[in-house]
Amino acid sequence: MALLTISGSPHVHSTQTTQKIMWGVVIAMLPAFLAGIYYFGVSALLVTLVSVASCMFFEWLIGKYLLKTENTVLDGSAVITGMLLAFNLPSNVPLWMVIIGALVAMGVGKMTFGGLGKNPFNPALVGRVFMFLSFPTAVALSEWPVPHPLFAGAVTDAVTGPTTLNLIAHGGELPPLSDLFLGATGGSFGEVSALAVIIGGIYMLWRKIITWHIPVAFLGSAFIFAGLLWLIDPTQFVNPLYHLFAGGMMLGAVFMATDMVTSPVTHKGQLIFGCGCGLLTIIFRCFGPMPEGVSFAILIMNAVTPLINKFVKTDKFGYKKAK
Repeated sequence: MALLTISGSPHVHSTQTTQKIMWGVVIAMLPAFLAGIYYFGVSALLVTLVSVASCMFFEWLIGKYLLKTENTVLDGSAVITGMLLAFNLPSNVPLWMVIIGALVAMGVGKMTFGGLGKNPFNPALVGRVFMFLSFPTAVALSEWPVPHPLFAGAVTDAVTGPTTLNLIAHGGELPPLSDLFLGATGGSFGEVSALAVIIGGIYMLWRKIITWHIPVAFLGSAFIFAGLLWLIDPTQFVNPLYHLFAGGMMLGAVFMATDMVTSPVTHKGQLIFGCGCGLLTIIFRCFGPMPEGVSFAILIMNAVTPLINKFVKTDKFGYKKAK
């Protein structure tokens, strides 16, 4: 009797393979990666290389000697985790902290559950939140490296300043929206350029790696909620466009919330998921003790995903018999 083998998600029924999809996401992240190097220099490159290499090494090590599973290092998923973890960090973070964050991302966030397709939470965000809570002085900074264009002369990571979200939280003078859109502001180096992230998102939509539902619901709900707060009290709350372009909002909506393993399987469920991420992010930013809330919002909605899948179900395979 033949045995039916059931594998973990993602279940992709097309000419696409998991490996092609993963490397497609890596290609989509290149504009944000190049923008980060342009504004923050060699330090951003080093953080990314250490993060990616560490994630690949820990996936191989845990898979080979603890789980004794097939080698999946080259499928691209570890590279994505490493890049996303790096994108969520300041360019001057100590490299040994990056290695520890990668270990938690792969060991706790992914391989503990059996590897790709079985993890309930986005591994990069698990690593990032661990670093945020464990190394708040280095990761949850009030002063971040100031961006300096690569060809504009000498620069040092010792030159720091507040991020836009810190300015929003403490009532400082905000930079022009154009600076936020292009990336000429302080912050985690992979999230500062909204334009670069949007280019990557358009590429993934074109390749049909993601659909529009989660990014549009995430950004749309955040914009509407932040806009209502702004209309109610413009002296306390800021123009909602600042929330869209500042911090990790764009990066989270395009690259992290759309993770096919940790998000709902139906389009209706994805809309609910995206709206939840957007609303929680604005609640955390406007009423919480920390200026950013994207990572926590996505992880909370990751935990809600099984419940969404339970009540917003896909159409069953098959067909109705003619009467």
